[in-house]
Amino acid sequence: MSTATGPLSHVKVLDLSRILAAPWAGQILADLGAEVIKVERPGTGDDTRTWGPPFLKDAEGHDTREAGYYLAVNRGKRSITVSLEKPEGQKIVKELASRADIVLENYKAGTLTRYGLDEASLREINPRLIYCSVTGFGQTGPRRDQPAYDFLIQAMGGLMSVTGEKDGKPGGGPQKVGVPIVDIMTGMYAAVSVLAALARRDRTGVGDTIDIAMLDVQVATLANQAMNYLVSGKVPRRNGNAHPNIQPQDVYACADGDVILVVGNDGQFARLCQVFDQPEWAADPRFATNAQRVRNIGELSALLRDHFAEWEREKLIAALDGAGVPCGPINTVADVFKDPQVKARGLLRHAPHPSGVDVPQVASPMRFSGEALPAGSAPPVLGQHSEAILCELGYGGADIDALRKAEVI
Repeated sequence: MSTATGPLSHVKVLDLSRILAAPWAGQILADLGAEVIKVERPGTGDDTRTWGPPFLKDAEGHDTREAGYYLAVNRGKRSITVSLEKPEGQKIVKELASRADIVLENYKAGTLTRYGLDEASLREINPRLIYCSVTGFGQTGPRRDQPAYDFLIQAMGGLMSVTGEKDGKPGGGPQKVGVPIVDIMTGMYAAVSVLAALARRDRTGVGDTIDIAMLDVQVATLANQAMNYLVSGKVPRRNGNAHPNIQPQDVYACADGDVILVVGNDGQFARLCQVFDQPEWAADPRFATNAQRVRNIGELSALLRDHFAEWEREKLIAALDGAGVPCGPINTVADVFKDPQVKARGLLRHAPHPSGVDVPQVASPMRFSGEALPAGSAPPVLGQHSEAILCELGYGGADIDALRKAEVI
């Protein structure tokens, strides 16, 4: 049984998903205290368990079966192995669904119907169920039956058309974001959706069905770039690190390294001009307002680059910090975890793992009443909790042995 104490400690989640988008939603719910039971294929489990190297190393320094990819998205869950193809396995899943508040699944449309584990079948067992389906293209439309991965959706959803250096420049061409951002945002939308449905169920007593599509999420999160196109008719293009609507915001080279400059308003620009001892720039009609700076960024950027090149990076960062102008270094991932602010916020944690080591985890960013959420347990090894969960469902030792022999679990 879960001993979580977070805001969702009263909530039970049946997680039939794998890979990243829906499991990310499950991890968010687990971080918030929900009991999340992850159902995996016997013998192999979630695909991401093998998506390495790197793999977590055990106390003897040998690779375990848990890839870093899997460890990033399954914290705080309990793992049971169940064969959905076998009637006995379907019975176990239905018993789990009868006790659940939320079901997360990301099978292709129609797959779970073959096993009698689709939304309609499970709702007969549990009318209050909140059933969330996460797929690449949703439950309707000409692509509903097609699989999808983050990379594909970044391309199809327009994100790669606005990410990367300009065509014709060194390194120019479409680029994907360096993390599976569509999967992550899809997981966040799924978590928000099920919590909204849970809140409504508390008022109405009625469950809900949620259809989340990765392509929908990517189109929705085109955000300002989508609206730039819709109000102007001009197709946004890749522009490197330069912001399309706010300037100056870009990477600039100091004498000993690069910095990020993020000027967000006219007041910050005026203070930047003071640091460079060029107050007249703030009054120049070409640069006095953000709209003019965007229109004339080529001229302004040339002036800025000359002045950046005269400074050492740390001295300039200190000067701009003192003036209230947002700026900073371009950290490696290793630098991130050394950053004093990251350390102060406690974003790196460790949890005991069955392999005999402590597995590193990046903490949830959510805080309530100023307090970080509890650390939660390490991502489970395959089938770690199978026996315990089956005992909770009323199965005895002989029953469990029989299920193992029949390769149901």
